[in-house]
Amino acid sequence: MFYHNFKYTLKRLLKDKMLIFWTFAFPLILGTFFKMAFSNIEEKEKLELINIAIVNNEEFENNIYFKEVFKNLSNKNNKERLFKTKYVSESKANILLQKDKISGYIVLKNTPKVVVINNGINETIIKQVVDEISSQEKIIKDIINIETSNYLNNDLFKKNSISNDFSSSIYKKALKTIENSSIKLNDTSNKNLSYTMIEFYTLIAMGCLYGGILGMVAINQTLANMSRSGKRVAISPTSKLKLILSSSIASYLIQLIGVFLLFIYTIFILKVDYGNNLFYVIFLIFLGCLAGLSQGVGVATISKSCENTKTGILIGTTMLGCFLSGMMGITMKYIIDKNLPIINMINPANMITDAFYTLYYYNTPDRFYYNIISLLIFSGIMIFISVLSLRRKKYDSI
Repeated sequence: MFYHNFKYTLKRLLKDKMLIFWTFAFPLILGTFFKMAFSNIEEKEKLELINIAIVNNEEFENNIYFKEVFKNLSNKNNKERLFKTKYVSESKANILLQKDKISGYIVLKNTPKVVVINNGINETIIKQVVDEISSQEKIIKDIINIETSNYLNNDLFKKNSISNDFSSSIYKKALKTIENSSIKLNDTSNKNLSYTMIEFYTLIAMGCLYGGILGMVAINQTLANMSRSGKRVAISPTSKLKLILSSSIASYLIQLIGVFLLFIYTIFILKVDYGNNLFYVIFLIFLGCLAGLSQGVGVATISKSCENTKTGILIGTTMLGCFLSGMMGITMKYIIDKNLPIINMINPANMITDAFYTLYYYNTPDRFYYNIISLLIFSGIMIFISVLSLRRKKYDSI
């Protein structure tokens, strides 16, 4: 009987065009609209290349490390390019600075010196890069000194005098160090600082919670006051637990298929980045779908309204939860977290969204686990309430 009801529920749900639309089609359509609306917003906020000048004097020509790093940071073929660099005399650099053609210039006289006339983001970045280069240059000099000392103390050197490969080996090690220790101040404004990413996280949350409609419809088929099949179930000797469990599993399976289709669509078509923790992302989707299913079962068993009203309740609460968790703008999530945190603490859409957000932005898993536990508690409460409600249901006549 378990398998028979499982198969019947699958067929029943897959034939319902409205259910298929809300579960499969609507999230994909909404995600496409999000991509169209937000794709160009952050392009205007990307970190623009900074115009600088470097005084091309003797000290600069003799400083291999300084030259190589700025060559790399100014290379047009480098995706992490940071500067548009001009190599000029000091007088020319002053003229360019006064005419506001550059944000600042760098001159090497014993130690690197940054010359600016304003205090802003670009000027701060130039100063930070120069400080970082100076710090790394000291490390490289120490490496060269150590390698030289080790070589001079080597027995082969004492026997054969200086090796022909000594200079080239030291030079190669220095260049390798330069390559591996290039400045890590890159343009991450379109990735790590992306605030529109949360829109797509709420989209996945919505897909998970919309699966509750499937669970609600499946459970309605076992309720005597909701369908003819429910009346037959009520008077049959078949185990109600097996019927409800098989219906719920069938709903959960379809729900997972719908959400994973959305997940794949956002990755390969919409180019949404979920970070490197794929296992945790998939685990979160499973729990999110469980929360959606339990919410649908809860509404189906608690409410005595007709099926359309229950569907409206589920869609309304899901959309409200997604709105409060940042679907229509991350500002709303911030406002709720700051002023009424209890709302988002009990909002399953926010639990899912915040867990995605945590995986992408934070290195520590504490906040992610907090959201996972919250989802489990929410699902457990909804299932417990549903069981109590089903046990108390009695009908005067069928």
